[in-house]
Amino acid sequence: MKRRVRFSGKRFMSFVGFNIVFAALLAPLIVFYGPFQALKVMTVGSIALSRHPQVVRAFLSQAQIDEITREYDSLGVNTQSHVVREQVATDPNSGIEIQNIQGHSFKGKVMLIKDPKRVKAVMTNQPGVAGERITSFVKQTGALAGINAGGFNDPNGKGNGSFPEGLTVHDGKLVYNSAGKAVVHQVIGIDSQGKLIIAPMSADELVAKHIQEAVTFYGPTLIKNGTPVIEGDGGIGIAPRTGIGQTADGTIIFVVIDGREPGWSWGATGRDLMNVFLEYHAINAVNLDGGSSAEMVYQGKVINRPCDIFQERYVATGFVVMPK
Repeated sequence: MKRRVRFSGKRFMSFVGFNIVFAALLAPLIVFYGPFQALKVMTVGSIALSRHPQVVRAFLSQAQIDEITREYDSLGVNTQSHVVREQVATDPNSGIEIQNIQGHSFKGKVMLIKDPKRVKAVMTNQPGVAGERITSFVKQTGALAGINAGGFNDPNGKGNGSFPEGLTVHDGKLVYNSAGKAVVHQVIGIDSQGKLIIAPMSADELVAKHIQEAVTFYGPTLIKNGTPVIEGDGGIGIAPRTGIGQTADGTIIFVVIDGREPGWSWGATGRDLMNVFLEYHAINAVNLDGGSSAEMVYQGKVINRPCDIFQERYVATGFVVMPK
């Protein structure tokens, strides 16, 4: 007689759980010490330039990380400026135009705003406590669209976006200052004439330059007064990117590039991002906070593909586009 084997749900779940834990423990060893060099280069390059570089440091020495990062950077070197565009949405009444873009290793979104004075800087309502999502910024302000903007300090790697970097200005008023009287390396602002200003600045200089909206991020600057300034690949690796630029007629350009998603978009180098702005005839442009913060919202919905596991990361500041 054949003996019946009784199915045990508890035993099955224990088996599945064991295999998940075993795979999780084995995966880092395969990635960091296995024979798959391409996988190692992409993984180390992405994590080392993310907000959790300590994950890589637990397995590799700094010398090994530096060597792999150089190889990672070289994967994205591209001096060509060709970008494939695809129209997504044009609403003459809103003054906003959106296009899909695609380069050799990335996909993303471009938003064109004809009136630069409609672009406003926004900041979390709970500085020092918690950041906010871009969709929340857009909803709270009654805006039509928005992107993430400035950097933020991240104590203990919690990533809650509560401490904006440097200086933040809204409606001509300094609403946050973590720099005191010191000169901030890179302020990205819009002055009373609607001109995009990218420059080192102190809190006292904000008034003299008539800055109405501003955030802080170290950049790098991509285009200055019509001149491309990125050398090589830009030295910031391949990652999801957010940037802001402006054309000679005043049109503001938002760019958000997806990344860290093999099969969809690896991400962009500094040169890639600069090339996108050159394609749109920007005379000034700068890299904003990227990585898992990179996000574009239109009519209340996230229209790119953020790489954060929770889709929307909590950030400290953003740029929103107000209705006419």
